[in-house]
Amino acid sequence: MSRVNRVGIISLFFCFLILVGCQFGESTEEKMYNHLEEAVALEDQFREQQAPLAKAEKKEQELYDEIVALSMDEFDKIKSLSTEAEALTKKRLEYLNNEKESIDKAYEEFENTKDLRGDLEDENVQESAEALIDKMDKRYDAYQSLYKEYKAAIELDKKLYTMLQDKELTLEQLQEQIKKVNEQYTKVSKQKEEFNKYTTEFNEAKKAFYKAADLNVNYGE
Repeated sequence: MSRVNRVGIISLFFCFLILVGCQFGESTEEKMYNHLEEAVALEDQFREQQAPLAKAEKKEQELYDEIVALSMDEFDKIKSLSTEAEALTKKRLEYLNNEKESIDKAYEEFENTKDLRGDLEDENVQESAEALIDKMDKRYDAYQSLYKEYKAAIELDKKLYTMLQDKELTLEQLQEQIKKVNEQYTKVSKQKEEFNKYTTEFNEAKKAFYKAADLNVNYGE
């Protein structure tokens, strides 16, 4: 083996030791920070679904308003618009499922912090970590409920548009389905408030943990 190659191998060996040393030198607080911020990054897809989902909801509402303004003499137009609205419910469900996938992946990453909390030495930091974990668990549970209620609402919307394509649909049947849709969206609104509340509380708990752990974090505020 030449001298040049030996020097190269020795250099790589020392670089490896430096990297390993940095890894093992990372504090528990820093490890938790890394998992928390990775969880935030994994929710990017969740945030990216908000605009197209809201756009689809708005367009669907416009179609619905146009449908109810028509008379049965314009059934062909009602059927065409209902078919278009029904297609939008499928898009909304797709956006919703993308949301859930993102939230689930982020929570899976977040759960790594639970294995680390027992290694925290400072009592105040431990208490902050426990509060943080509690808020995230409640936020995740609230989202699961929100997902369930919103998915049910979309399915009721889809059924409504399918019914509107039936010329034999009675006014009583239509009113009953609209009642179900409205009641379901009341549940969605309630769960959305719950999820938003825990999101705010989680963000506050995260900042409190970073402060207690003496982590120098710039929030860009």
